[in-house]
Amino acid sequence: MNPKLTSICDICLTRNLDAEDYENLVIENISQVMLYGFVGKKNTGNANPEALNQYLVGSDHRRQYESFIQDYDGNEVALQQLPRFKFNQAIIKSEDKEIDYIPNSNVDFAVNMKNMGIEVDFSLNEVDFVDRERIRHKYNYRCQYCGRRGTSVDHKDPVSLSHDNSFDNLILSCSECNRIKSNMPYKLFIKLNNQLSVVNKKLVKYEDTLANLKEEFQQAKRDLAGQVHLKGIVNDPELNAMRKQNKKLQDAIDSLQSDYDALRKLRKTYFETGWKLAQEKENSEII
Repeated sequence: MNPKLTSICDICLTRNLDAEDYENLVIENISQVMLYGFVGKKNTGNANPEALNQYLVGSDHRRQYESFIQDYDGNEVALQQLPRFKFNQAIIKSEDKEIDYIPNSNVDFAVNMKNMGIEVDFSLNEVDFVDRERIRHKYNYRCQYCGRRGTSVDHKDPVSLSHDNSFDNLILSCSECNRIKSNMPYKLFIKLNNQLSVVNKKLVKYEDTLANLKEEFQQAKRDLAGQVHLKGIVNDPELNAMRKQNKKLQDAIDSLQSDYDALRKLRKTYFETGWKLAQEKENSEII
């Protein structure tokens, strides 16, 4: 029996929403191409464009939830202890504001899980403070995968599979590489990463340049505030010239940040595709 794709995600299904009530042209088309079944309201071409953008989660928080869900999907320790249904229930409580917390992309997965009220024993992944500091000093606070600044002590072979917290199995990475690698086999990750040496060098340049520009911008803001205080006025030709210069600097930062984020996203997609292809090679079954 062919698999079926639904017009809504499993979280909405957990809400007891009926997939038959919702159109999803993208999923409907994919199901036809892949020869899958489709469970959903058939597209008539008369959908209201505004209705297509009426989501339960606003665009400002959608990426945070997506990142949190991806972290769960890639964490074998969490998957072994927490059923998908219970994880979805916690997501729903957060979306409905029953929990006063939204997943934060800038903190560890374990912190997000705790703040979401989800109990998972991450003791398999524990590395004591001394070993963490030894690893950070050993690699001079630089990610050993991409070369950017890093503080995340990573396991070469996923601890959920190897149960190996030994010093030889530890390496330093940035949070981004740590998240991308997740439970990917170490040898495969290194193989894919070695093919991105030019891209990784660009990422380092982007990070360093942005850090310098942002520091320059903060100093310029302090200089402007100091001049306003000394002059005792707000509008002044010299002050206005400083503001214009600051605006140009901010525009340059925004443009560079956009290019940097685009390259990071492209790199992440490369790793995800490489892993999926590797898994597909090991899977001899076809539909």
